[in-house]
Amino acid sequence: MTTKKTEQQTQSWQSLAFVWTGAMICVPSLLVGGTLIASMALWQTILIALIGYGVIVLFMIYQGMQSSDLGIPAVSVASQVFGEQGSKKIISIILAIACLGWFGIQANVCGAAFSQFLGIYGINLPVPVSSLIWGIIMLLSAIYGIRILSILNYIAVPILLLVCIYGLIVSLNDGGLAVVQNYKPAGSMSFMTGLAITIGSFALGAVIAGDYSQYTKSRKDVVKAAIVGILPSGILMIAVGAILALTAGTADISVVFTKLGLPVLGIIGLILAAWTTNAVNAFSGGIAIINVFNISEKYHKVAVAAAGGLGTLLAVIGILNHFVPIMSVLSAMVPPVAGVMIASYWIVQKGDKSKWAPVPGVNWLGVSAWLVGAVIAGIPVILTFFPSLPQLPNQPLIGIILSLAVYLVGAKILAGKTNNVGNLEGK
Repeated sequence: MTTKKTEQQTQSWQSLAFVWTGAMICVPSLLVGGTLIASMALWQTILIALIGYGVIVLFMIYQGMQSSDLGIPAVSVASQVFGEQGSKKIISIILAIACLGWFGIQANVCGAAFSQFLGIYGINLPVPVSSLIWGIIMLLSAIYGIRILSILNYIAVPILLLVCIYGLIVSLNDGGLAVVQNYKPAGSMSFMTGLAITIGSFALGAVIAGDYSQYTKSRKDVVKAAIVGILPSGILMIAVGAILALTAGTADISVVFTKLGLPVLGIIGLILAAWTTNAVNAFSGGIAIINVFNISEKYHKVAVAAAGGLGTLLAVIGILNHFVPIMSVLSAMVPPVAGVMIASYWIVQKGDKSKWAPVPGVNWLGVSAWLVGAVIAGIPVILTFFPSLPQLPNQPLIGIILSLAVYLVGAKILAGKTNNVGNLEGK
């Protein structure tokens, strides 16, 4: 069943674009730029950013339009292609863990930077306490939903852009421009590896795009919001991160501004960047938790608080020092979800929302297709735990394409046995 959006629930494409821009302008995006520039030329780094985020936008559009058509979030849309139980017990758990993990990472980064900032003035605030404070602040904004996120981003995004551009201009002075012009990369990274890093940095955002696009009025709004919200800000952040890494020796905006004697400006930029991104993580994590435990929609704020609270707890106890390998595995497991959902809704059902309906139990065709894509994409990640074995480049895009292809092949084979592929449920 679809949900009819009320006037209070709808949002403009500009509002959604600001949400996506706020999610893109974050420390990890800067660090991606710093990682790429260490092994390739600046023009290659920017080209990879354009192609990588272009791929992300494409998947966001298809994922977002499903939810806009049906008026429900991504995990609910998945209840057909994976089955109601498959969506709840497999997909929602994966998405919940991924959102909680990224929330914890951002809260930890923000807490550490704020403690370091206070240390400049002789104030000793332990990192766990700082992480707790900022985690609570971030989840409170997410509790009040999409409209509060929009307001937060309308305030934060212009400030973030000004901080990044100012940092870029200052870093290019005093010989910085010459450093960029004369730069010769010392390392070597393949184009496909760089592309994998870029796509993987926001693959989760592509999968959960429907959580926010469900409030848009039309498919056109989803398209405009994704293109305007992701591409300019994503390319800018990678370019800024790359140039700062060359001119200042680090892509961490707070460290750059501290070196420039402007620590207040740097910490404002970092906090706002982490805040806008974490509000998205907590909001989507709450939706996933609702689906896992079959919680009533009226308790959505409680679920969002639980998601943010668990993420904050991870940051406080320091478990995130060991959480990055787990997140790497999830980066291989999450993207194939989009491959299966796109194959079902857009190719098999040809984008006709009247053909969508939740399937009881488990849709084993969808689950199997996702599993194939996740396992193949996860092999390079698993090999990193065994340095003595030959290493393979991590390619989240391969997982998406494989899961899509496997689903389509399975649907074709089973089409002769049933007139309704969507109702291939487990018993």
